[in-house]
Amino acid sequence: MITHNIRYATNSPFKGEERWPIRCPRLCSELVFNSVLPTSFICLQEVLHSQLKDVLASLNESSSLSQWAYIGVGRDDGKQAGEYSPIIYRSSIWHLNWSETKFLSPTPDVPSKGWDAACIRLVTIGNFTHVKTGHKILVLNTHLDHEGSHSRRESAKMILRGIQTFTEIDNASAVLLAGDFNSPPDDGAYKIMTSADSIMEDTGVKVPKEKRHGNEMTFTSFGYADNTRSRIDFIFSRKGDKVTYRTYAVLANCYDDGVYLSDHRACVADLILH
Repeated sequence: MITHNIRYATNSPFKGEERWPIRCPRLCSELVFNSVLPTSFICLQEVLHSQLKDVLASLNESSSLSQWAYIGVGRDDGKQAGEYSPIIYRSSIWHLNWSETKFLSPTPDVPSKGWDAACIRLVTIGNFTHVKTGHKILVLNTHLDHEGSHSRRESAKMILRGIQTFTEIDNASAVLLAGDFNSPPDDGAYKIMTSADSIMEDTGVKVPKEKRHGNEMTFTSFGYADNTRSRIDFIFSRKGDKVTYRTYAVLANCYDDGVYLSDHRACVADLILH
């Protein structure tokens, strides 16, 4: 499972930020390298429709196994406008049973801002069956608000309620939730996601330190010193699932050429479903 906020393709880049045509091939090569396992899921955030097409084209060009597909919609209109939080998967490995998008607001079926959110926020949900084994898995991808702390807390509660409902209706073998939560471990949304009452747990914490790789902080900005780095991107899994946590990594987002792939680092969890 990979999650990465890839930073939307802006025409007004921040200090230290390269435009998407420069970042794209570098970021896509990272995704290709880290998704060689056929069962990989890729969860991205801040993806415009044009960027989604670029990523899919790169993945499919590099794949000798099968073609990649995606679920998800743009947040502005529930179609193609605005940022996606897509779930990308190999359609010959995972059969998509159903998918839906819920907007993180009191009106979840229509594009809408919730509570004190600065932007429309959503969660992408997919129910998949592993073609060879028949195992069902529920995968969710989200991007919580960067300003509204009340919105983040209510969104976390809403997502947890949704997971509970979905698993009661269709008991998946495992549940995975990934995304940019804009919520460090001392923030309310993260505390809700990982509380004793929550059915989810942070895979980055469950994996022993000696099996973790790379960095800890996931938001870096584009390298300027006046921004505080923080751990706000996570992969959660359901408590009690028959899952072995093998490894967890927070990858680098800048290499020798000095180009930042994004202002976030990718998180990768290697899990075995029994």
